[in-house]
Amino acid sequence: MNATDKRPVLVATETDDITADMVITELNRRSVPVVRFNPADIGADLTVSARFGTCPAPVAGQVRTPSRTTDLARLRAVYWRRPVWPTFQHLGDDDARFAAAQVRYGLGGTLYALDGPLWVNHPLRNAAADYKPAQLALAQRLGLTVPPTLVTNDPVEAREFITAHGQVIYKTLRWTPYERDGVPVTGWAEPVTAAEIDDSVRVTPHLFQARVDKVADVRVLVVGRQVFAVRIDSGLLDWRKDYSALSYTVVDLPDHVDRALLAYLDHFRLASGSFDLAVDRAGDYWWLELNPNGQWGWLEEHTGLKMSAAFADLLTRGDFP
Repeated sequence: MNATDKRPVLVATETDDITADMVITELNRRSVPVVRFNPADIGADLTVSARFGTCPAPVAGQVRTPSRTTDLARLRAVYWRRPVWPTFQHLGDDDARFAAAQVRYGLGGTLYALDGPLWVNHPLRNAAADYKPAQLALAQRLGLTVPPTLVTNDPVEAREFITAHGQVIYKTLRWTPYERDGVPVTGWAEPVTAAEIDDSVRVTPHLFQARVDKVADVRVLVVGRQVFAVRIDSGLLDWRKDYSALSYTVVDLPDHVDRALLAYLDHFRLASGSFDLAVDRAGDYWWLELNPNGQWGWLEEHTGLKMSAAFADLLTRGDFP
């Protein structure tokens, strides 16, 4: 890093984000200016002004928070962590939908138009990489082992698939905020039997997957070209259900898996991603999924791996290796 380079890193995230705090702490240690904001703060605590077609730069303008002002043309990098879009609950339904769309396509569109800074990751690339059927197909193309999987809204096909494969799990195609009787619920990976399939399956596509006879899970964080792999032992079908039951071991991936995961991110032009793999009794690795913007902070705390430093190094450089 050039000691005279004072271009800031723009960090877009929610108000309480311990993981972003870890990266910002590392950036502060490198004396890199940081401007943190949350789209939900639009109004008194967040202002954007951008001009197009009036100056040599394709995009010129500023983002202002109560404590910082940054020139959009001088950004070093954008860390798009976990921003929250405003919902305007004080407005009527139609006005709230209208206002929310203007923020997403005004503020969001202005930021998406920037091609100078490094994005970790660009939201549109995150979105493109977030479709599980596309993930499964790409994983197979890259030589990774994919469990037999069916995406369908046909109950007959679902029953036939479950009967053919025996132990099958149901997984959501995308995590979505959901409440039942006012209580938040999460879509865990759950076993499913043919007898449980009824005509309600016809309403939407469902993802059914043959259960891997796994002995452990592996969460892999890739930052730039750095690969951090952590084996998670739990005995649980879905380890996210009980973090207190987990134990962690830092591992090295087989070379072919390492290369495939890097190629996977290259395909979607992502600077970072969190992969979930399973290890079977023979020691073979199975592809499960990619979260383009997954959580990793708790893994650094448990293993000591320098994950936040890797993010800070990447954002400080402001370019993709």
